[in-house]
Amino acid sequence: MKPVHTVLALSAFAAIGAAVGMLLAPRRGRETRENIKDFLRSHYPGMKTRRLEALADQIAREVKAEVQ
Repeated sequence: MKPVHTVLALSAFAAIGAAVGMLLAPRRGRETRENIKDFLRSHYPGMKTRRLEALADQIAREVKAEVQ
């Protein structure tokens, strides 16, 4: 595996781990999705609100499906 692929894989796993950690935190789902949105806003400032909300909901659904 090329070093670039290794870095990308590690970054992806870190993001997934962060999302799982956020979803398993002792907060309500709405608060967790808001935290995901805040994170995405800080890292992708030009992202449109509709896309931001859709991505946060998608992350929440995927992680919830993996956990159950």
